[in-house]
Formats: sequence, C-alpha cells, structure tokens
Amino acid sequence: MTLKGKRILILIGPGFEELEFYVPLMRLQEAYAEVVVAGAQQGITYPGKHGTGIDGRADIAFDAVDPEAFDAVVIPGGWAPDKIRRYDSVKHIVKTMYDQGKIVGMICHAGLVGISAGIVSGHAAIGSEGIKDDLLNAGATWRDEPAFRSGTIVWGRVVADIPDFCRELIKAIAES
Repeated sequence: MTLKGKRILILIGPGFEELEFYVPLMRLQEAYAEVVVAGAQQGITYPGKHGTGIDGRADIAFDAVDPEAFDAVVIPGGWAPDKIRRYDSVKHIVKTMYDQGKIVGMICHAGLVGISAGIVSGHAAIGSEGIKDDLLNAGATWRDEPAFRSGTIVWGRVVADIPDFCRELIKAIAES
C-alpha cells in the first residue's frame, strides 16, 4: 500500500518510546510518505525512554506546524505524551487535524495527548493499561485489542502491538 504524496507529522518529546516512534516512522517512509518530526524546538534531539542512545530529532518546532500541511499526525507513547500535551500548540495541532477529519494515530500513553486535545470523548479507545482510567474519565470506552480505528483515530495498545498499529495506521491514511 502506497502513501506517496501523503505528509505525516510525528510528535516527539523527552522520554518517547523508541520503538513506538521509529517503527511507525520507518513503516510510513517505506510506504513512500513524507514524514516530518515535530518537537518543542526545531533541531532539538530528544532521548528515548529506555536510554538506548537511539534519540529522536525534531525537524520542526510545534509552534511552526501548519496542521493544514499534513494528512495525518502520529503520537508515540512513552513518557513524552504527558510532557508534550502541556503545549498549547500540540493540543491545537491534534484538535485541528481531528476536526478536519484527518487521521490521528496514538499508541500506548499517547492517548493522554488526545485527552488534553479534547478528541477522545465518544470514541472506543485503547492504550497502556496505565491510562485506562484517564480515557474512561475523558468519555472514551475501553476496548482491549491490539489496534483499531474509531472514526479517524487509530489506536494502538503497547509495543508488542506495533505491527497491528502500523497496519491499521497505513490503511487509514491510504483511505483518507
């Protein structure tokens, strides 16, 4: 399945889950999507959650992102979602893209960003067991599956479910 001509934004911050960042990034690139990584500042390098030395670098600052210029946004898990959801620009990006009917991919703890952006109410949701109560309190319903789509949101549970998440994510973007 090709994503040629699609522009995908990935949000990154300190303590991101390395596999939940790099595997989707590489799968999207493999499908010929243009992938841009956004962080608090352009050019900043973030350490991953596990201290593997496999860091992530931001191509663009959150504040410089034009949600109109992208077809989808992907948010990896780890500790980063709890940090980046504090940025108004991150909430604006996610909410705007959601409101425009664009694909929002969230895996593991990334649902925290969706909660803060106000987009999870009324959706079936999954993520790390650690955010189950947060999702329920935000008005989502919990489903214990590796990955699925609820409207334009693509959900993934945890690292072990990355292949399912990537398949669902690529399919959703291709169909959008």
